[in-house]
Amino acid sequence: QVHVVESGGGLVQPGGSLRLSCVASGSAFSINAMGWYRQAPGKQRELVAVISSSGSGSTNYADSVKGRFTISRDNAKNTVYLQMNSLKSEDTAVYYCNADVTWGGPQFRYWGQGTVVTVSE
Repeated sequence: QVHVVESGGGLVQPGGSLRLSCVASGSAFSINAMGWYRQAPGKQRELVAVISSSGSGSTNYADSVKGRFTISRDNAKNTVYLQMNSLKSEDTAVYYCNADVTWGGPQFRYWGQGTVVTVSE
């Protein structure tokens, strides 16, 4: 079993910054890609950013966050981060982290419970 826990959400004013963290814990597993999704009230969950496990850590971002958000990871700590700058009201959402995990065979995706980000005056 793998547990994924997000932290770092909160209330921030427009134009401000937040840094989300996500840790995956368990035993004897390897993590492939890790990613952040978000779900705003009344909307479907959408991809925010994803990062691979390779040495270069290739990344992919939603168009709406390019240039403002940065995803990074610390493989030694099984942790992924999301640095969010120049936040807008439309970034308000529950942010979910996921980890694609394998024990050498099939890959499984684990999700965290989410952390709330509210961008408001």
